Parts: sequence; structure tokens; C-alpha cells
Amino acid sequence: PDRYEPGLGRLVEEFCDHYGVAVLPARPTRPKDKPKVEVTVQIVQRWILARLRNRRFFSLGELNCAIAQLLADLNQRPFKKLPGCRREAFDKLDRPALRALPPARMPIVRFKSARVNIDYHVELDGHYYSVPHRLVRTTVALRIAGATLEIFAGQQRVAVHPVSTARGKHSTISEHMPASHRAHLEWTPAKLIAWGERIGVGCAAPVRWQMDNRPHPGQGYRCCLGLQRLARQYGHERLEAACTRAMAIHSPIYRSVNPILASGTDRQPLPAQPTQTSLPLHENVRGPDYYH
Repeated sequence: PDRYEPGLGRLVEEFCDHYGVAVLPARPTRPKDKPKVEVTVQIVQRWILARLRNRRFFSLGELNCAIAQLLADLNQRPFKKLPGCRREAFDKLDRPALRALPPARMPIVRFKSARVNIDYHVELDGHYYSVPHRLVRTTVALRIAGATLEIFAGQQRVAVHPVSTARGKHSTISEHMPASHRAHLEWTPAKLIAWGERIGVGCAAPVRWQMDNRPHPGQGYRCCLGLQRLARQYGHERLEAACTRAMAIHSPIYRSVNPILASGTDRQPLPAQPTQTSLPLHENVRGPDYYH
């Protein structure tokens, strides 16, 4: 801590706010910064701990009972240089200033610093939580209180999530996404297919193929968004021709359509479809009877 402006930990700050108290932090390894506290510790060690050092206790309640008896005795011992005792000083000076405790105990929370990844998520215990995308590559503070996670950028709370135990999963709030990502989230298979049909039959075919042949339709969204980019770059007519050619060569994917457009192959005639012929009779052709 700084010599002249020592700071407080976040948990201590919350303690002060909850109970309405003030803390004046002392420097580490400087017992003279807090002589009242250090002397009191010494007194308790001499008049309570030292008197119990040879006794054995078998429960926490038994130990607390013994400490309470010695503590009452210590507080009644007269001061050596001042009138009265600790109990009288407490009743006169401290008790009038005490306030009632809050109705609820202070919740014990955890704090953790985290760096916001490029995908505007932070990681906590293997799960990923979204923050506003403007905070990418910055460091934020996580406040974990029971089943609630709060995320702070400086003193401002920027996100709240329920804590999840699903490792490797994401908790994402749509308002945290960039506009382009929100638009991606709004796409559905039916909407993408309708877009392809508006361009033409050839364009709709690879879009349908993406929706039908992926383990999950969402896995084909990126390819369809790539086709949309090609439509903006090359125009609908050329994209229709390129998709028709990609279907003809049985490769209805973005990585085939893009080079077709880049090389201008979409402007060339489609390759002639091979005619289906029967297998020639040849001594090396085994025939179906061979496999019985």
C-alpha cells in the first residue's frame, strides 16, 4: 500500500458500506501505526490466552465459555494510570455511539479481475459471460455473490449474469453484441432460404444444402453470410451463375463459390454433363455374383 494513501480491498470496502464504519489502513509491518490495536492484542495474550495455555478443550463452545469468563474479568480490572476500568470506559464513550446492526448479514463475495476477450466475453470457472463489446481487450472486475455475477468497468456496473456451472458454454446478452452480430443472431434457416430464392434457383440450392447437411442449421449460417457478401461484391446475376456451377460440380460451399467468382469462371458455359453408360464387359469386372 501507498505510504500516504493506503487503499482498501474491495471486500473491506463492502464491509464498511454495509455496516457504516470507516477504516484507516495502516502500513504493513508498521505496528506503531496502530499502537492501540497492538497493545490490546498483547493484553489479551497475557490475561486470557496465557491463562488458558495449560487447559484442554473438547468443543468450541467450551472454549468460548472459558474465554468469556476471562474477558469479563479483564474488562473489570482497574486501569493503572486512569480512573475506572475498560467496562466503564466502554459504557461512557463507545456504547452511546453504537448503532443497531443491519437487518441482514453482509454477504461474503468473491472478486476477480478478468480480461475481456476479442469475442466480448470473460471467463469464470470455465464458463463465459458477455460484456458490452466496447470493452474488448480491457480488464474488468468480477463480483461473485452466491448465484449472481456482476461485472464492473471501473466503478460502473456493466453486466449482470446468473452464475452457471456449465463449463465451455456461453451466457450472452444480445445488447452486448455489435450490430453485425445481432443481425447474424436474427437469421433463421427459413429467412436464409427465402433470401437465396429471391436471387434465383441456383443460389437457393447451396443455401438449402447448408441447412440440410450440417449437424445443426446454425453451422451453415456463416457460409450463407459469406454468400451474401459475394452478392454485394459481384451482384446477384453472377452469384446465381456461380452457385449453379458449384452445384454442377457437387461442391455447394462458400470455398467453391468464392474462387469461381474471383476467377470469372461463372461467365463460362457449364461443363457438359457426362452421359450415364453401362459398365463395359471386361474380364477384370467381377460382377455382383462375386460378392455372394
